[in-house]
Amino acid sequence: MTTEPSRTVEVERKYDVDIETPLPDWGAIPGVDTVSAGEARALDARYFDTVDGVLARSGVALRRRTGGPDEGWHVKGPRQGDGRLELGWPLADGDDLPDAVAETVSTWTTEPLTPLARIENDRTAYLLTGPDGLVAEFVDDRVRATDLRQGVQREWREWEMELGPAAPADEAGRTVFFVAVEQAVRAVGGRDSTSGSKLARALGF
Repeated sequence: MTTEPSRTVEVERKYDVDIETPLPDWGAIPGVDTVSAGEARALDARYFDTVDGVLARSGVALRRRTGGPDEGWHVKGPRQGDGRLELGWPLADGDDLPDAVAETVSTWTTEPLTPLARIENDRTAYLLTGPDGLVAEFVDDRVRATDLRQGVQREWREWEMELGPAAPADEAGRTVFFVAVEQAVRAVGGRDSTSGSKLARALGF
C-alpha cells in the first residue's frame, strides 16, 4: 500500500431536498456547457473515532469507503476557509487501519479507534463541464445511515455541488457560480442543508 496519499481540497455546497424533488435545470450556470448523463454509484462507508470523540471535536472525519471512483481510506481535515483538505489512500486487504492512515490520524489522537457510523449511499453523479474541463460535480444522494453506538437509523436525500479543476479560481467567481446554483436549487424546492456533513446527520446533529 502506498504511503503517499492523494490530496483534494473540497469546496462544495450541500442542500436538503425531499424524496420526490425534481432535479434542477443547470442551463443558467455560468461556465457550464454540458451536463453528463447520471452515473449510479453504490457507496458504503464506515466512520471511526475514539470513544470520547476526539476526531469529531477536532473537525476531522476518518472513514473507509467502498464504491465509486475514489473508494479507499479517507481523512477529512478541519475546515479552512471555504475548503476542506481530504487525504485518500487505496483499500488494502482486510479492514484494519493501515499504518499510513494511522500515522496521519496521530496528528489528533493515538487512542484506539472504534466504529462510529455506517453510511450507505445510492448516489447519482453528474459532471458539469465547460470549455476548460470539469467545472463541478453534482451528486444526488439517497442516504441510509446507522449510528452504530446508539443503534439509531436515519434516511434522507440531499444534493452536493463540488467545484472541479475548471471552476472559477477567484472568490468573486465562485460566489457568482454558487449563487446561480442556489437559484436553480431553490427553483425546484431545494433548501440549504441543515447539517454540516453526512456523518453529523447520521449522529443526529
